[in-house]
Amino acid sequence: MAQDTRERLLDQAESLFAERGFYGVSIAAIANELGLTKQALLHHFGSKEKLYGEVLKRISEQFAALEQDRSTEDANSVEKLVSYMLELLAPAIPNRDATRVLMRELLDNKRRADTASTWYLKSFLERLIALVKAIPGWQSARDAEALALVYQWLGAINYYNISEPTLTGIFGASAYRDLDAVFGRQLEKLIRASLIRD
Repeated sequence: MAQDTRERLLDQAESLFAERGFYGVSIAAIANELGLTKQALLHHFGSKEKLYGEVLKRISEQFAALEQDRSTEDANSVEKLVSYMLELLAPAIPNRDATRVLMRELLDNKRRADTASTWYLKSFLERLIALVKAIPGWQSARDAEALALVYQWLGAINYYNISEPTLTGIFGASAYRDLDAVFGRQLEKLIRASLIRD
């Protein structure tokens, strides 16, 4: 399969998984959106589970690439971590579907979790734990403490990224633009404050 065709298939699948979740979209619906038969899509990926796994793998690789870009900077460990977390919020990731899929994978995954054999986001979470534990005062922290912190930040980022339609409906487009202008600064304050250990 040509790389551009594969990327197009993964883009469409990611968009549908972001919108409806793993259980809310069928392989037939994905094939239909792409103008393919179900059999043609299965020929390329084998099953819905494998297609979903490829979507998660690609998202994990996008997040890893962002982190790798930060690792070449001369900034200290706090600045690298803050910069990386803000990058996850920013639209530098090709679209917000990636963070929506991430949120669904972390929160809306009970049935699939019982049978999953590969956790594509594990390395992403482990890298975030390592970034926290590289910060002075956090080196002796337990992994659970660092993960709790990271999970709170990811929750804020992901919740915000999926809330635009609702917040725009409640407060209006102008108020949402105002919120969008300040959310990153508030998130940065939250991250920095939560890195202060007693």
